[in-house]
Amino acid sequence: MSQWSQVQQLEIKFLEQVDQFYDDNFPMEIRHLLAQWIESQDWEAASNNEAMATILLQNLLIQVDEQLDRVSQEKNLLLIHNLKRIRKLLQGKYHGNPMHIAVIISNCLREERRILAAASMPVQGPLEKSLQNSVVSERQRNVEHKVSAIKNSAQMTDQDVKYLEDLQEEFDFRYKTIQSLEQSDKNSTLIKQEMLALQAMLNTLDYKRKEVLSKIGRVIHEIDMLMSNMLTEELLDWKRRQQIACIGGPLHGGLDQLQNCFTLLAESLFQVRRQLEKLDELLTRLTYDGDPIPLQRPQLLEKVNFLLYNLFRNSFVVERQPCMPTHPQRPMVLKTLIQFTVKLRLLIKLPELNYQIRVKATIDKNVSTVSNRRFVLCGTHVKAMNMDESANGSLSVEFRHLQPKEMKSSAGSKGNEGPHMVTEELHSISFETQVCLYGLTINLETSSLPVVMISNVSQLPNAWASIIWYNLSTNDPQNLSFFSNPPAATLSQLLEVLSWQFSSYVGRGLNSEQLNMLAEKLMGQQVSYNDYQLSWAKFCKEHLPGKSFTFWVWLEAILDLIKKHILPLWIDGYVMGFVSKEKERILLKDKTPGTFLLRFSESNLGGITFTWVDQLENGDVTFHSVEPYNKGRLSALPFADILRDYKVIMADNVPENPLKYLYPDIPKDKAFGKHYSCQPNEVSKPSDGGGKGYVPSVFIPVSKILNDSTDPHSPSDLLPMSPSVYAVLREHLSPTVIENAV
Repeated sequence: MSQWSQVQQLEIKFLEQVDQFYDDNFPMEIRHLLAQWIESQDWEAASNNEAMATILLQNLLIQVDEQLDRVSQEKNLLLIHNLKRIRKLLQGKYHGNPMHIAVIISNCLREERRILAAASMPVQGPLEKSLQNSVVSERQRNVEHKVSAIKNSAQMTDQDVKYLEDLQEEFDFRYKTIQSLEQSDKNSTLIKQEMLALQAMLNTLDYKRKEVLSKIGRVIHEIDMLMSNMLTEELLDWKRRQQIACIGGPLHGGLDQLQNCFTLLAESLFQVRRQLEKLDELLTRLTYDGDPIPLQRPQLLEKVNFLLYNLFRNSFVVERQPCMPTHPQRPMVLKTLIQFTVKLRLLIKLPELNYQIRVKATIDKNVSTVSNRRFVLCGTHVKAMNMDESANGSLSVEFRHLQPKEMKSSAGSKGNEGPHMVTEELHSISFETQVCLYGLTINLETSSLPVVMISNVSQLPNAWASIIWYNLSTNDPQNLSFFSNPPAATLSQLLEVLSWQFSSYVGRGLNSEQLNMLAEKLMGQQVSYNDYQLSWAKFCKEHLPGKSFTFWVWLEAILDLIKKHILPLWIDGYVMGFVSKEKERILLKDKTPGTFLLRFSESNLGGITFTWVDQLENGDVTFHSVEPYNKGRLSALPFADILRDYKVIMADNVPENPLKYLYPDIPKDKAFGKHYSCQPNEVSKPSDGGGKGYVPSVFIPVSKILNDSTDPHSPSDLLPMSPSVYAVLREHLSPTVIENAV
């Protein structure tokens, strides 16, 4: 079943998450129509290879053209129209930057895998539960309802101001008419009655002025209360969700809803400002003793301007945190002289601001860091915000060509810093701009979440550990001295984040048994770890007992192993992986001989091994574990082929494959058959001949088990032997001769 087919079978709450990351950058129609083809391409590799990305983009457009031909024959007018629009959009948007669509599609596929993994987990972790709190959802609805009510109130006040203006014009006309009469005419009875009517009208004017000012005051108060309480909490919650999403958590949404609220409030405040300006205009034409306008208007205008300043300042946010395109799953880790991207948005979307706001990016501005290293940003660091580059028309700007460059230090402190010093130094990318609108000038500033600067890719794993620990432990956006005294983390939350590393990076999270094994590795045998506090040093700095590496280095090596060598097997759920030697023997002891499981090595970095159960002639159960395969061996021979072709030679026995059933009872070929590079009967026979007259050869992993040994020798003796030749040998030679030959 394709990944897209699995996505379509998800519950509605997960489908809503999928819906959030498909837009005009990569329309869902294309994902649906080209599901099989899209999943068969290596978009991640293309995201770092322009030539490959160019070819994939061309092939994508060809696939769209083929779909267009198909739907044209079916005369599906709506789909024809949409596909033509999408093709034009894709070609126009990515023709000059094909790597960008490769990054987008790669991210979408990875997010789908993460959501599928989350949907398969029986329970949510504490962090994810907190992000999906029903109280938060209720507050979101309340904010939207109140913003809509405020907008309506401001519009109703507009009508009151217009009525007041009409009433004053009538008063002004009638008053000037009387003033133009001769003095003798002013003493007539009719004129005296008119004067009384004008006095009543003036009283009405006074009442209406007070009423309008009161309504304006209530609107301002409602906006003030909303901004001070619920809207601020909503923005802080969004920023926290962004932090969690950056370290592999659920995709954060809600920014478009926030933009709608901010924009409506700004429009309401500007509307109130115009109403106060209109009252000032009416004041210049008519005033009187006790007039409420000169008494109340200045304070109201000052409050409106204050709210506008605060609203604009809070609306300037980092929509997408700094990230190197070469490492999309490792945001906020930046390498010197390597380009990174970052996107900002102004949540107040007003047409008057399009291309009028220029944003400048700097690093470590007005911030004291614990680092002696200093950096500058190279590349285009000033750009204008616009509504044209974003698929949803938001007012945003994306920096795509920034590079951090380290400044030379005369003190020479760089060479004195240990390996952990560099990856624990936090820096900040700052952004500043100025908004000039309707006579207001507002200076805006915002900053990225703390970033870690590395000068070598080998520093990336520890740098990423720092990013994880920071964003797990605090919602403070700018605590650059965090690692001078890093707080402990709750183990239950850390385990949840570790599972996210697997779901986001290799497409499948960890189940409770796997997490229990990691918990035991981190803290030893404990009854419960829900409230256990783990130190930063134990996670990333102290070596594991009896080992020469830390827990995090061990785990990161496993992630790298899965990503590069056993990804399909991991996604299918056939790699148990995190199970101790003691636990695996408990699982296997009552199983059919030949039952095996796959686990990650605890002593070798980035190693995977398999253990199978066997039965001796006397009925005793024995276990055999092969020496772990590392990336060097797996680069030479796919792991699925190793499982298929693995042979064991015991004393005086014919070589045979001892691996029969994947734990608990899945026939080996049923589990791994689709991942074999070729079927055994498809390899060439000796008579076929190979290229240039040679017989094709393959590597066959062979181990030898002695009578006094429970574990096979290293499978490093990979024999370059044709499978067909090997079959002939088995048919015509005795086991003793084969053993001597081996």
